[in-house]
Amino acid sequence: MRPLRYRVRPGSWETAGATVMEGGVNFCVLSRYAERMQLLLFECEESPDPYEVIQLDPRVNRTFFFWHIFVENLPEGAFYNWRADGRADLRQTGSRLDVEKALLDPWATTISDRLWDRAAASRPGDNVETAIRGQVLRDDYDWEEDKPLFVPLSQAVIYEMHVGGFTRHPSSGVAHPGTFAGIVEKIPYLKELGITHVELMPVMAFDAQDVPPKTASLGLENYWGYSTHSFFAPHPGFAVSASHARDEFRDMIKAFHRAGIGVILDVVFNHTAEGGAGGPVISFKAFGNEIFYHLDFEDRSLYRDYTGCGNTMNCNHPLVTRFLIDALLYWVRRMHVDGFRFDLASALARGEDGNPQYHAPVLWAIELAPSLNRAHIIAEAWDAAGLYQVGDFPGYRWAEWNGRYRDVVRSFVRGDPGLVSEVATRLAGSSDMYEGRHRLPMNSINFVTCHDGFTLCDLVSYDHKHNEANGEDNRDGHDHNLSWNCGCEGPTDDAEIQRLRRRQARNFISILMLSQGVPMLLSGDEVFRTKRGNNNTYCQNNELSWSDWRLVDSNRDVLEFVCSMIALRRRHPALMRDRFLTGKPEHGQTLPDITWHGTRLDKPDWDDPTSRVLAFTLAGKVEDEPPLHVMFNMDSVAHAFELPVIAGRGWCLAVDTQPEGGLVVPPEAQHPLSQPERFTVGAHGVVVLESRPA
Repeated sequence: MRPLRYRVRPGSWETAGATVMEGGVNFCVLSRYAERMQLLLFECEESPDPYEVIQLDPRVNRTFFFWHIFVENLPEGAFYNWRADGRADLRQTGSRLDVEKALLDPWATTISDRLWDRAAASRPGDNVETAIRGQVLRDDYDWEEDKPLFVPLSQAVIYEMHVGGFTRHPSSGVAHPGTFAGIVEKIPYLKELGITHVELMPVMAFDAQDVPPKTASLGLENYWGYSTHSFFAPHPGFAVSASHARDEFRDMIKAFHRAGIGVILDVVFNHTAEGGAGGPVISFKAFGNEIFYHLDFEDRSLYRDYTGCGNTMNCNHPLVTRFLIDALLYWVRRMHVDGFRFDLASALARGEDGNPQYHAPVLWAIELAPSLNRAHIIAEAWDAAGLYQVGDFPGYRWAEWNGRYRDVVRSFVRGDPGLVSEVATRLAGSSDMYEGRHRLPMNSINFVTCHDGFTLCDLVSYDHKHNEANGEDNRDGHDHNLSWNCGCEGPTDDAEIQRLRRRQARNFISILMLSQGVPMLLSGDEVFRTKRGNNNTYCQNNELSWSDWRLVDSNRDVLEFVCSMIALRRRHPALMRDRFLTGKPEHGQTLPDITWHGTRLDKPDWDDPTSRVLAFTLAGKVEDEPPLHVMFNMDSVAHAFELPVIAGRGWCLAVDTQPEGGLVVPPEAQHPLSQPERFTVGAHGVVVLESRPA
């Protein structure tokens, strides 16, 4: 055996991953059943074979389940993999040790997937030439006194966006399309829009090759990124230089914070890119398959799949809980993010036996971790196996994507009757779901559209999904869209249908911004972006999914309306309450905080199965904040609404979704109504009045 190029020492098990220290690099990974371990070192990311293979001695390089070694004077920038060897025992223990597979360090903070071949990692045999590799880099980034913003969630307006797709389109005009740097160039646009936070779809390194074979044969890839393999590393495909992905991400964070915009990460802790039994061996399957995944009780070679993605992470195993908490702490402490949205979060509530646990250790550890106590935590409170926990997610601080809000608002705006009572409940912050458990309006993340489903334009343009381009014969995606095409499926030259669609879009935006809770807007909805009826563009890394910046001009009327509604919301603290409405006066005011109406004052149509109208008067929350009177008419005919009288004050028109392009009147341009007793709201319309001194 030839001598090693580098001297080695036992190293430490206390810091996982590859850590640059004085005099060298400490490497450490976890593996319960491994009997032998090798560290592979590569000169560059494209080297077909390692230039150094270091054998670890279990007598000196193993502590508990951890394997560790210190390599002296290893130059910064080296790439590395591991090999784990031992007795695979699929049926009895679930161990999938395979010495032929080159393994990615689960704690790697910078990775290269330039040579990656998912197929090679899925079949028997050596894949060292095509494995994903970690890179050794020193962490000495200059944050220039930047810190997470800690903007209260009650004051937030969230904008969900895809890092690559936001600037990938040629019309973006940025120097580096599809990257963290590209987004930095568009921050002035987001600042002008008025949002307070961006919610970035997955940025942790993911496997773009993880799509069904037929979909892959069409040249499509995993675009959305819900296929994570590295929970500490930014996705290299979003960086100008993969080796600098970590610092390019930090540059973006720093730029957002300078603009006063917080950053929430969409994280995928429910499953990994390794899929089921036929999926690739990347890291977790070999290092600790029996620890990291839910396995069948009787045949440990089989995976229990609660996610629809082939595997489910065993999040409440103590070691996995620690791994995931460490990942979150890394992104807060070292990457300065402001919060997290957890994909299919109900899968995290499943105990090791697969059954839901209210006191699931990982969820409560996230809620109670001192270093995460000011980070926003948002759950997609369901999984793919039928566990639906909206309104009942474990914990108190967790906010939830409110799927019930989405569904009832969609139904109401398209004209479904008899929903007035529930619409009012959702507009008021869903107190029926949260107040009884001592939670708050900010626990409800209100949305009408998100990445998963129709865009706002398509919601008012299609009755049915049109996903044929995905290669799955239109079987993928949701069928329950609660949409209305306004009279014609898809594109049309009918001017009246076009006007109705845009009015309906304004109605949705208005209701969203007038609701208690936290509004979330889908990127591109502010410029009426279409995906041509495809409600599952997870595999469409092309112009179907990308933001088309030409729409900023061609659909400027929609953009200006959205900007104005966000501005109206942010100047009215009464729309951003941190406590539930009571229907009684507060803070010495004479008006109740809210009063509900129908077309007649104080007579809402709670029990009318045919009603499509609702109104409310909202008192100001702070001194000098004017009351609002809001009227919704989702009927196909106009309705006249009685207006309340407030002594010494009159009503001024602030918002009307009926006119071409919509009408939002700023306070300085408002005038008293000529008929202060009643106001006629046209078919499919929303009107907002602001009260001014008479």
